[in-house]
Amino acid sequence: VQLQASGGGLVQTGGSLRLSCAASGTIFNDRPAGWYRQAPGDLRELVASITRGGETTYRASVEGRFAISRDKAKNALYLEMNNLKPEDTATYYCNAIKTYDSDYFSWGRGTQVTVSS
Repeated sequence: VQLQASGGGLVQTGGSLRLSCAASGTIFNDRPAGWYRQAPGDLRELVASITRGGETTYRASVEGRFAISRDKAKNALYLEMNNLKPEDTATYYCNAIKTYDSDYFSWGRGTQVTVSS
Protein backbone atom coordinates (compact mmCIF):
# COMPACT_ATOMS: atom_id res chain seq x y z
CA VAL A 1 0.00 0.00 0.00
CA GLN A 2 1.27 3.45 -0.90
CA LEU A 3 0.02 6.42 1.08
CA GLN A 4 -0.02 9.97 -0.21
CA ALA A 5 -0.90 12.82 2.12
CA SER A 6 -1.82 16.25 0.78
CA GLY A 7 -3.53 19.48 1.74
CA GLY A 8 -0.93 21.06 3.98
CA GLY A 9 0.14 24.66 3.76
CA LEU A 10 0.90 27.87 5.58
CA VAL A 11 -1.91 29.37 7.67
CA GLN A 12 -2.24 31.93 10.40
CA THR A 13 -3.17 31.08 13.96
CA GLY A 14 -6.86 30.28 14.09
CA GLY A 15 -6.98 29.15 10.49
CA SER A 16 -8.16 25.85 9.03
CA LEU A 17 -6.86 23.15 6.75
CA ARG A 18 -8.20 19.87 5.44
CA LEU A 19 -5.69 17.09 4.90
CA SER A 20 -6.36 14.20 2.57
CA CYS A 21 -4.73 10.80 2.34
CA ALA A 22 -5.01 8.58 -0.72
CA ALA A 23 -4.23 4.89 -0.31
CA SER A 24 -3.33 2.73 -3.27
CA GLY A 25 -5.02 -0.41 -1.97
CA THR A 26 -8.34 -1.34 -0.40
CA ILE A 27 -6.55 -3.22 2.37
CA PHE A 28 -6.17 0.21 3.99
CA ASN A 29 -9.90 0.14 4.67
CA ASP A 30 -9.53 -3.06 6.69
CA ARG A 31 -7.27 -1.47 9.27
CA PRO A 32 -7.75 1.16 11.93
CA ALA A 33 -6.03 4.27 10.56
CA GLY A 34 -4.64 7.48 11.85
CA TRP A 35 -2.96 10.79 11.24
CA TYR A 36 0.47 11.28 12.72
CA ARG A 37 2.71 14.31 12.89
CA GLN A 38 6.36 15.01 13.45
CA ALA A 39 7.94 18.34 14.24
CA PRO A 40 11.69 18.91 13.78
CA GLY A 41 13.59 17.32 16.64
CA ASP A 42 10.54 15.54 17.97
CA LEU A 43 9.29 11.98 17.72
CA ARG A 44 6.38 11.14 15.47
CA GLU A 45 3.12 11.21 17.40
CA LEU A 46 -0.38 9.97 16.76
CA VAL A 47 -2.82 12.84 16.42
CA ALA A 48 -6.10 11.13 15.61
CA SER A 49 -7.32 7.64 14.83
CA ILE A 50 -10.39 5.99 13.39
CA THR A 51 -11.47 2.37 13.59
CA ARG A 52 -12.90 0.29 10.75
CA GLY A 53 -16.31 1.06 12.20
CA GLY A 54 -15.74 4.80 12.37
CA GLU A 55 -14.99 5.31 16.06
CA THR A 56 -12.55 8.17 16.56
CA THR A 57 -10.01 9.13 19.18
CA TYR A 58 -7.85 12.24 19.46
CA ARG A 59 -4.76 13.46 21.15
CA ALA A 60 -5.77 15.73 24.02
CA SER A 61 -4.10 18.78 22.48
CA VAL A 62 -6.26 18.58 19.34
CA GLU A 63 -9.52 17.37 20.86
CA GLY A 64 -12.38 19.59 19.73
CA ARG A 65 -10.32 21.20 16.96
CA PHE A 66 -9.50 18.29 14.65
CA ALA A 67 -11.84 15.76 13.06
CA ILE A 68 -10.76 12.54 11.36
CA SER A 69 -12.90 10.74 8.82
CA ARG A 70 -12.55 8.13 6.12
CA ASP A 71 -14.21 7.31 2.83
CA LYS A 72 -13.84 3.62 2.14
CA ALA A 73 -15.22 3.93 -1.37
CA LYS A 74 -12.29 6.20 -2.20
CA ASN A 75 -9.68 4.44 -0.01
CA ALA A 76 -9.23 7.84 1.59
CA LEU A 77 -8.60 9.34 5.01
CA TYR A 78 -9.17 12.95 5.98
CA LEU A 79 -8.24 15.33 8.78
CA GLU A 80 -10.19 18.53 9.24
CA MET A 81 -8.12 20.94 11.32
CA ASN A 82 -9.67 24.07 12.78
CA ASN A 83 -8.43 26.79 15.13
CA LEU A 84 -4.87 25.91 14.27
CA LYS A 85 -2.10 26.88 16.66
CA PRO A 86 1.66 27.37 16.11
CA GLU A 87 2.29 24.16 18.08
CA ASP A 88 0.41 22.25 15.36
CA THR A 89 3.25 23.01 12.96
CA ALA A 90 4.67 19.69 11.75
CA THR A 91 4.79 17.27 8.87
CA TYR A 92 1.61 15.22 8.88
CA TYR A 93 1.45 11.59 7.78
CA CYS A 94 -1.31 9.06 7.38
CA ASN A 95 -0.93 5.38 8.10
CA ALA A 96 -2.55 2.39 9.69
CA ILE A 97 -2.51 1.92 13.43
CA LYS A 98 0.18 -0.49 14.52
CA THR A 99 -1.13 -3.43 16.53
CA TYR A 100 0.42 -6.56 18.02
CA ASP A 101 -0.09 -8.44 14.76
CA SER A 102 -0.13 -5.70 12.12
CA ASP A 103 2.64 -3.28 11.30
CA TYR A 104 2.55 0.12 9.63
CA PHE A 105 2.38 0.41 5.88
CA SER A 106 5.31 2.16 4.25
CA TRP A 107 5.39 5.81 5.27
CA GLY A 108 4.65 8.30 2.55
CA ARG A 109 6.26 11.73 2.23
CA GLY A 110 3.78 13.52 4.44
CA THR A 111 2.41 17.03 4.03
CA GLN A 112 3.79 20.10 5.77
CA VAL A 113 1.54 22.22 7.96
CA THR A 114 2.92 25.52 9.15
CA VAL A 115 0.95 27.78 11.47
CA SER A 116 2.25 31.30 11.89
CA SER A 117 1.65 33.32 15.03
